[in-house]
Amino acid sequence: MTTIAVASRSFSRHPILRAELLARYPDARFNDDGLSLSGAGLIDFLNGAEKVITALERLDETVFTALPDLKVVSKYGVGFDMIDLDAMIRSGVKLGWTGGVNRRSVAELVISLSIALLRRLPEATAEVRAGKWRQIMGRQLSSCTVGIIGCGHVGKLLGQLLLPFGCRVLAHDILDFPEYYAETGVQATGIDDLLKASDIVTLHLPLDASTINILNADRLPLMREGSFLINAARGGLVDEAALKKALMNGPLAGAAFDVFVDEPPTDRELLDLPTFIVTPHIGGSTEEAVLNMGRAAIGGLDDYGDPRRITGTAS
Repeated sequence: MTTIAVASRSFSRHPILRAELLARYPDARFNDDGLSLSGAGLIDFLNGAEKVITALERLDETVFTALPDLKVVSKYGVGFDMIDLDAMIRSGVKLGWTGGVNRRSVAELVISLSIALLRRLPEATAEVRAGKWRQIMGRQLSSCTVGIIGCGHVGKLLGQLLLPFGCRVLAHDILDFPEYYAETGVQATGIDDLLKASDIVTLHLPLDASTINILNADRLPLMREGSFLINAARGGLVDEAALKKALMNGPLAGAAFDVFVDEPPTDRELLDLPTFIVTPHIGGSTEEAVLNMGRAAIGGLDDYGDPRRITGTAS
């Protein structure tokens, strides 16, 4: 009988996902202690399992080498930057992974953050709570040019959702999507031109060597005076020191981040800026998205393949 282990804490405590996995694999074991598993603790928990479900647990060379019985890793969630794909391939382990299963959840969060920034909702809330009553002037999303950096699952859906608002939507990606651009009216452009033209810039990229600090001290000043920046993709895409400077001195009028290099973030000066909205990595935290991600992870235990092919990163 195939041995299954679920390292993810959130999957382990979700009653529907537990029941659906147990219906398929009655002897599956879960992280019922709610431990943040890493290193030796992760190896001990996964030891002997042939197929596993992981989320934010880091799987590196040491982990794969120490688990000779491991045959399949099924990813709960859309990001795979916590997995050393080269080490995985060297160990002969297959990957079960489905991209875009939380795209609606993330896209809707970005729209809500856009409106919150434009209407200055944190500032308005703070003033009323402090006993001040005045009408704060904001802007409409419908009057904005929105620039999407990364036109994958989330970026494409976000572009479609923005069009009924009447936004002009720009997109930048290393790949070309002519059919999508023709069907939607989203305009492909270079990243620097996008930054210069957009009222709102939102990031939807994986984190790798080519994207780390893609918005840094050189690129952030290219953004329009009074513009806004949103990152609900991956921490590390934006140089956070340069972000703080851009919020304090311009050109940014505000920013909203759901992800950080270190989570939780510790830069109080950045976090306390009144023009900065912070959320605790909730892009995929909707009931619908959690079920989608969990069911995809269950399916990935039996529908898997070469890690590079599955993730679309084959060289």
